[in-house]
Amino acid sequence: MTTPLSATAVGKRYRSRWAVRDCSFTVPEGKVVALIGPNGAGKSTLLRLAAGLVRPTTGELRIFGTPSRNRIHPDVSFLAQNRPLHRDLTVSELMRWCAAMNDRWSTDRVREVLGLLGGVDHDAKIRTLSGGAVTQVAIAMALGRLPRLLLLDEPLSDLDPLARDETLRVVMTEVAERGTTVVMSSHVLSDLREVCDHLLLVDEGRVQLDGDIEEVLARHLILVGPATEESTVEGTLVSATRTQRQSSLLLRDAGPVPRGWAGAEPDLDSLVMGYLRASRERRRRP
Repeated sequence: MTTPLSATAVGKRYRSRWAVRDCSFTVPEGKVVALIGPNGAGKSTLLRLAAGLVRPTTGELRIFGTPSRNRIHPDVSFLAQNRPLHRDLTVSELMRWCAAMNDRWSTDRVREVLGLLGGVDHDAKIRTLSGGAVTQVAIAMALGRLPRLLLLDEPLSDLDPLARDETLRVVMTEVAERGTTVVMSSHVLSDLREVCDHLLLVDEGRVQLDGDIEEVLARHLILVGPATEESTVEGTLVSATRTQRQSSLLLRDAGPVPRGWAGAEPDLDSLVMGYLRASRERRRRP
């Protein structure tokens, strides 16, 4: 089995600013990966690196075992956040243009996806479509390349609730029927909670968490107990909220639950929020 995407100590610097730094991770085959982080965390840069649109300053990216060559891999489709489509073309003209530009292309697949997404007028120019319809067309075109790895940057941001549900169903069908590996970025966790089985949490350009969601959750524990007894707690403290009487701690690799404390495995929301809260606190320190 060949790993669809892996990174080793990858960094990308723009002048004096590091957008991504020292990122190492592995994306397993056939998974739906949630690329999570706040705005400015480095998610879009990581996706552009994976797509081969920009060259890393440091480290190495591999796509299906092959080093990234600063061009898009034939087995990869990338949907950028700004949806870069030829807006003076009609949907039908865009399909024909994409067919001419891609060695591997399925117009039938594009039409199938557009039909599943509520239907888009194929004679309409792209510039006349709503933002949501443009996103749906862009997703259909990305799937027309018949990718083995699908990279989606904020794919749900322009969609209403029904269109979001339809789009996620299309993505899940792609995974189930074609074995496609999908990496979807978002800063809204609720967009991805129900469909993703692997987590890649990025903040300040660095990978904070990387792993199967169930395994990552099982390694963490939320403890609630008396603020004066924190010294009895074992494990790596990720983040904490405290009052005068009570502490709520997110721990990694925790020891036994001490007497007087209540412990529970976090859900995905509380896990991600705990890591992001810890990152914000680090930034505030002098």
